[in-house]
Amino acid sequence: MIFIVNARAAARWRLVCAAMLMLLLAACTRMVTLQAGLIDSDANDIVLVLNRKGIEVDKQKGKEGVSLLVKDADLSRATEAMHAAGLPRRTLSNLGEVFKKQGMISSPMEERVRYIHGLSEELESTMMQFDHVVSARVHVVLPERIAPGEPIQPSSAAVFIKYRPPMDEDAVLPRVRRLTASSIPGLSGDDARDKVSVVMVPGEAPTPGIEWTMLGPFMVAAGSADGLALTMAGLFIVALGASGTIAGQMALRSPRIARLAVNLAARRARKRAAAAAGRQGS
Repeated sequence: MIFIVNARAAARWRLVCAAMLMLLLAACTRMVTLQAGLIDSDANDIVLVLNRKGIEVDKQKGKEGVSLLVKDADLSRATEAMHAAGLPRRTLSNLGEVFKKQGMISSPMEERVRYIHGLSEELESTMMQFDHVVSARVHVVLPERIAPGEPIQPSSAAVFIKYRPPMDEDAVLPRVRRLTASSIPGLSGDDARDKVSVVMVPGEAPTPGIEWTMLGPFMVAAGSADGLALTMAGLFIVALGASGTIAGQMALRSPRIARLAVNLAARRARKRAAAAAGRQGS
């Protein structure tokens, strides 16, 4: 009988230890680098998106920028969520950086290319200031004579905007056209705005945010904290009971403790017998 009890207690104790080991392994999952060399604002945007997806991110600052680390098991899901949100955003150059000369003399073609490139990126940077815009691209065509004697090709522009719903396209579209037409030489006036084509594409809708809370050393979703706490409390009670059973069985193996237990049981039996005899005599 004692052997059967010991076997059951040992099996229960092994299950408890296995469950605790799994929790420890889950907490100690290997971290891998998701992105490195980021500026602080881009890193914060990525952390916000991934936290809404329930992915824990470790943000570390270094000499070469900000690095983001995630658990190895979350790497694929984090990369997919980051790409769906258009992050990290493409680094844009301003006009000063584009027109920075590398030599003493630049050709007219180089000056024109740098100017068009800088003008496009300035517009893209401005488009990114609209709420819910994920990415923006602007292609500019400036007046140019194709061949001697040919008419000058008029200015035009093409704008591509990817955004996260909700966004009122009917309200944003005229503003984008007006802003683009006012920024490019040769596109001023109401008629010139027709030469600005705008394509707006909705992206993935934002995921509802997840509220996080600390449960001991673990960070968990607030909605699952109570259930996890009850589970951990149950495991602790089972472990405590198993430990008490094993300790009791080990103590009973000691001859001295066994004699004390037998004497105590015999004393209680005598008291019960004396009480029963007293009730019969009365």
